[in-house]
Amino acid sequence: MTWVNDSMLERAGRFLWTSGRVLEQRRFAFHFGDGGGSADPAGPLAALDAYATPDGGYAFGLEPDVRGPAPQPIAVPAALRVLEETGALHGERARRICDWLTARTTPDGGVPAVLPTLRPYPRPPFLPIPDHPDADLLATGQIVAPLLRSGTGHPWIERATAFCRRAVEHLEQTHPYEAGAAVAFLAAAPDRDWARRQARRLGDLVRDQRIVLLDPDHPDRARLAAGYAPGEHHLPHDYAPTPDSPARPWFTDRELHRGLAHLAAQQQEDGGWPIRWARWSPTTEVEARPGVTLAALLTLRAYDRAAA
Repeated sequence: MTWVNDSMLERAGRFLWTSGRVLEQRRFAFHFGDGGGSADPAGPLAALDAYATPDGGYAFGLEPDVRGPAPQPIAVPAALRVLEETGALHGERARRICDWLTARTTPDGGVPAVLPTLRPYPRPPFLPIPDHPDADLLATGQIVAPLLRSGTGHPWIERATAFCRRAVEHLEQTHPYEAGAAVAFLAAAPDRDWARRQARRLGDLVRDQRIVLLDPDHPDRARLAAGYAPGEHHLPHDYAPTPDSPARPWFTDRELHRGLAHLAAQQQEDGGWPIRWARWSPTTEVEARPGVTLAALLTLRAYDRAAA
């Protein structure tokens, strides 16, 4: 079965050309434009640079739920995604990000999702800002994974890797976004035998704690994590967005197929995909949907290519 067909892509393109930010329009052209993808990364990189701050961080709504000019660690994964997919995660760009992270790292080697510098600016009610935030796996795991894959050499990466390794080993009660960050880290962790063992253990946790929706027709069979919005369930492809993910063995072919079919069916009349988390601002929802749409297309295409 082919998940991404011409009609789906045409409708998604119409949505992105109508409603997407410059960044998502450039990314769409890079991945799906003329002949199935543009080889020139200059467009996405130029759009990304508009969100950069002079000190090496990223702000200005790159992560739509994080507003204002104060750079935050939780915005870094979005920047790394663009740099990695365009082959630009190396050299001075990677070094500047690692230097910025170093200055915001806690003594245990990780980074918090947000810093107190965000407090003066609009933010969602589900994003608390303590005076002295602790490092967390959710932010650090998403950040260090692409840096490890890129082969970047920097002292921050070694410290962050050790932090994530400890955090994963002690992970017990968890929630979908944290588990997803753990999977991202395990996909890139240098010790592959350790990563495989931890991936099996994490998969058992995810299934035992029912924080994955295995049958979209029966949402009552999954547990909604505390603080999540109604319907904010994670499906198998959310943990395994590509067939080579460490989370892919957690699910049967049938469970994965049901999730992908549900994802494909979620394309809206306007061609885009909806957000699932709490809608706290009309603007942030409008800015988030193009990125969610691209993520859906890339996941569906990844499984198409694996089946080809």
